[in-house]
Amino acid sequence: MIDVDLARRLKDAGLGWRPARGDAFAVPDRDLDGEVFVVSDLVVELREVPEGPPILAFNGTTEWALDSLEAHEAIWLPSEAQLRDVLGEAFVGLERLPGEAGGWAVTVTGPDGVPERHVDLDPVAAHARAVLARLA
Repeated sequence: MIDVDLARRLKDAGLGWRPARGDAFAVPDRDLDGEVFVVSDLVVELREVPEGPPILAFNGTTEWALDSLEAHEAIWLPSEAQLRDVLGEAFVGLERLPGEAGGWAVTVTGPDGVPERHVDLDPVAAHARAVLARLA
């Protein structure tokens, strides 16, 4: 998953988001740094019990101080597949980089038809960097 800073750069560059079930997002400027939320129809809470296996508790609603949030106030954390969809036919490939440092490179066809590589330690972030370059 990409970090919030990179996701914010995508949003600021104009990447649109129509929230859908399963999408991950962050809520900035509300003392919720580091929390990742997922659009869902049902809340399932993991409860650890002193004796026995963990319990998956199905909740209809969750009582919380933040009842709702306009979608534009959230920061979408797109998945690798969602970013690849944004790249569309420009996406050429993803490769793991050799060596101790490692990392990943996403290759896309640039606007002039010349291949471009976008590198990061994380494959999702490499996709995000490729999308940022296309939006620039």
